[in-house]
Amino acid sequence: MTFPTMTALDLRPATAPTLYFIGVTTGRSSIQHVFPRWADALGLDGAVLQGVDLPLHAPADDYRRVVEFIAADPLSLGALVTTHKIDLYAACRDLFDEIDPFALLMGETSCISKRDGKLICHAKDPISSGLALDAFIPDGYWRSTGADALCMGAGGSTIAISWYLSRRESGADRPRRIVVTNRSPQRLEHIRDIHAQLDTDTAFEYVLTPSPADNDRVLAHLAPGSLVVNATGLGKDAPGSPLTDAGVFPARAIAWDLNYRGDLVFLDQARAQEDVRGLQVEDGWIYFVHGWTQVIAEVFHVEIPTAGPSFERLSELALATR
Repeated sequence: MTFPTMTALDLRPATAPTLYFIGVTTGRSSIQHVFPRWADALGLDGAVLQGVDLPLHAPADDYRRVVEFIAADPLSLGALVTTHKIDLYAACRDLFDEIDPFALLMGETSCISKRDGKLICHAKDPISSGLALDAFIPDGYWRSTGADALCMGAGGSTIAISWYLSRRESGADRPRRIVVTNRSPQRLEHIRDIHAQLDTDTAFEYVLTPSPADNDRVLAHLAPGSLVVNATGLGKDAPGSPLTDAGVFPARAIAWDLNYRGDLVFLDQARAQEDVRGLQVEDGWIYFVHGWTQVIAEVFHVEIPTAGPSFERLSELALATR
């Protein structure tokens, strides 16, 4: 089922407290089914979710139109931004009254909220990606395996994941190296500049990969047990995978697709090698749950724990819609 969405050209004043979902194909997301259940459980009486669909790398004027609308409309309380995080930040940075430290460092907007008459830009991915990683990678994993991490795609999610994995406070429990691939040299330069600002001695490598076959070659040089992340949006925002069917995962690798809906070709490729290569295969569901609950807490000014009975209840409500 697809839910009605808006574009930058048909925004209209909200008639109820509204959270916007700014993406590419928002009408197909599970959040459309999940949000009403969560709103009821959290006591967000009358709150609604409204998708806003913009094409990949939309014109700057479209991003500005959406952000200016949210800022001016009283019942438009904020937004979750996916896919457009970096582009929206670049186009709208001057429109925000406050920008949180993660957003400043990472040059992205994943959440827009309002507080005391101010429009605030947040980057929530560093928190939600860390919570998701901790859910399926045990303490001591990197120290005991000497594994690498490969993030295919140099957008906001990879920025957040690489920040989390490279933190000095993790000590020796960090990837041996973090490899970032992308088909855009500009995006690779952008993430290289961000990594240069981090307080870390983690080794980063950047590889231009114009085609999936180029990613296959990077895959072939990873250590056993490595984390392989599809952070490209392929499989959800656009069809396909960043790998070809000939790509061979490292033995005992963890294959993580940030997507949980779409054609999910990357997940199919990993599952085809799951037994023979001893893979652990993860989709983006837990990332989805943490990402949305972080934003809902910020936009509606409610407390949502990241673990424990209350969080498990929200997880169960979400899971029932899959």
